[in-house]
Amino acid sequence: MVVNVERARKLRHTQTDGERKIWSFLRARRLGGYKFRRQHPIGPYIVDFCCREEFLVIEIDGSQHGARRGKDALRTRYLENQGYRVMRFGADTTMRETETVIETIFDALKNPHPASGHPLPKG
Repeated sequence: MVVNVERARKLRHTQTDGERKIWSFLRARRLGGYKFRRQHPIGPYIVDFCCREEFLVIEIDGSQHGARRGKDALRTRYLENQGYRVMRFGADTTMRETETVIETIFDALKNPHPASGHPLPKG
């Protein structure tokens, strides 16, 4: 886990433009008072953004993710098995349609996952 924490710290300093833009809306409880963490380790993975109180993970996928669909699917399945909802947005979408992305995230927060506060059993 130590490796992930160190790697997460490095990733915070090398955010993509899409991540930086979305973070400006999520940081410091700016979106409805919800606390988000960026480049947050969960098990073997580091997620772009995580609201732990609502078990919501936000991933901003760049163009390289098209070739990684299989790995992304495994990652999503792992996170869902830990009780998280995973929302993925393309980096281009976050830049062009920022308001829509933020509204979609806020709608998800207002309609919490049934497991919020009570993660699904690991299995």
